[in-house]
Amino acid sequence: MKIVIAGGFGAGKTTLVGAVSEIDPLTTEEYLTSASSGTDSLAGVEAKRTTTVSMDFGRITFTTPRHIVLMLFGTPGQERFRFTWDDLSHGASGAVILADTRRLQDSFAAVSYFEDRHVPFVVAVNEFDDAPHRYSCQEVRQALELPEETPVLLCDARDTRSASTALITLVSYALTSSRHPQTLQGARP
Repeated sequence: MKIVIAGGFGAGKTTLVGAVSEIDPLTTEEYLTSASSGTDSLAGVEAKRTTTVSMDFGRITFTTPRHIVLMLFGTPGQERFRFTWDDLSHGASGAVILADTRRLQDSFAAVSYFEDRHVPFVVAVNEFDDAPHRYSCQEVRQALELPEETPVLLCDARDTRSASTALITLVSYALTSSRHPQTLQGARP
């Protein structure tokens, strides 16, 4: 199954792919330079030094209760690289949207993107150590105006178990969601 890992700039997409991938992940990280200072706001992520400029790729296999191989495609977070999302999302069975409560407004673009394309998604709230506030899943659901059936869960993208839980939640939702049967073409149980 092809899974997209999306979200705003600095939300933890590269970190999540790296935390769960059973292969050395492919990353396209580049150092931030002063050339992007007028384009990419670092508000809330001031310590960020690198950014994804094309994609991340990883793979994870789950063998219980079914044998499912997930191909993970991480998107770049900046709006100027959003043109890559169509190619990265083509044929996707679902998406994990990483939400950063320090910059929750950056999640709206990803939510709209997958809603408009009828791709099932879950929202994984990446709990950063330096976030000034903790919010419940219900508070994030309300802020993002998500329907009750859309899974929202807390996540630590650095932690393999936590990141895997977000992926398992997505696969379960995608496989049982009657709203999105077209997204699972080619997926085998």
